[in-house]
Amino acid sequence: MTGMTHAMLKGSNVPLDAAAVRAVLRWTPGPGVPDVDASALLLGAGGRVRSDEDFVFYNQPRHPSGLVRRLPKKRVAEGLTDTVEVDLTGLDATVDQVVLAASSDGDTFQHVRDLRISLYDAGSAASEPLAVFEVRPETGEETAIICGELYRRGEGWKFRAVGQGYPTGLIGLATAFGISVEESDEEAGEAGATAPARTPSEAPSEAPSAAPSEAPSAAPSEADGQAAQAGPAPVPPPPPVPPAPVPAPAPAYGYPQPAYGYPQPAAGAAPAPDPNFPMPPMGPQFARH
Repeated sequence: MTGMTHAMLKGSNVPLDAAAVRAVLRWTPGPGVPDVDASALLLGAGGRVRSDEDFVFYNQPRHPSGLVRRLPKKRVAEGLTDTVEVDLTGLDATVDQVVLAASSDGDTFQHVRDLRISLYDAGSAASEPLAVFEVRPETGEETAIICGELYRRGEGWKFRAVGQGYPTGLIGLATAFGISVEESDEEAGEAGATAPARTPSEAPSEAPSAAPSEAPSAAPSEADGQAAQAGPAPVPPPPPVPPAPVPAPAPAYGYPQPAYGYPQPAAGAAPAPDPNFPMPPMGPQFARH
């Protein structure tokens, strides 16, 4: 793959021959453009992290194994960069994927210009990337985006361009892959934050306790004494229960049945008998002989 850069389309993939790669996020800063942070999640079976240590981001820039690490941001001629480096050959066999993500600080990716992820061979001095993917938000409301993923295929690795956004920020993306978020972070997310606090070591200050209300008088008032003498208020009787409706008789066999799935027609009230209705005269079969 040396000497050739793959321009990736969303959903496309490319095999990797490199033993280690650098995933470089790049964007153009400016007025109203939020800052962007790179992060990585190491996923095991079932597409979830094995522990919270598998989340590499600005507050945890290095995996305990040392094989995935976040490098310092740099200003280049084309803009700003944030980089994650991954040693593919050294990763534990239980790691099936490494998700490469970006999160915005302070606003949505609608305001981030020229966002792209470039994949380099970390063991090569070549300046040309192995693959480049122009990352574009789908709705404009995303505050975190999975830019791409490194995943095992047989004995090797591949890179896939993803571009899937999350409007819930880095917290929503991390919890989707099994990261447990502290209560203070969840409360911050409910208040509108889009990423974990950048200084988690600082304990949140406790809210000042409310001023105690005026203590009630120990002596009962005159109205309280009268209420105590009167006794408890009478309980009203329960309302009468209406009689249960009598179900209408089923139609006789052979008559048209209502269509399946449609509401059953309500049975109409039977007409009142006519008190002046005369009986017909009896025929000869009823005459006495």
